[in-house]
Amino acid sequence: MPEVQVRKGEPIDRALKRLKSKLETEGIMDEVRRLRAFETPTQKSRRKAKINAKRAKAKKGRFQMA
Repeated sequence: MPEVQVRKGEPIDRALKRLKSKLETEGIMDEVRRLRAFETPTQKSRRKAKINAKRAKAKKGRFQMA
């Protein structure tokens, strides 16, 4: 569970922004949005295919010689 320490003299707005960015990078907000409503089997397979394509593209770029 991500947490953010509010520093002395730091505005709450800035601490909330750091927390939101941390949640976004860890994918927690996407998971919450996904679990909020029922997902049909077709939607589930499309989502997984999209994630796998993104992962394959990143992996291909990582091992490509420049």
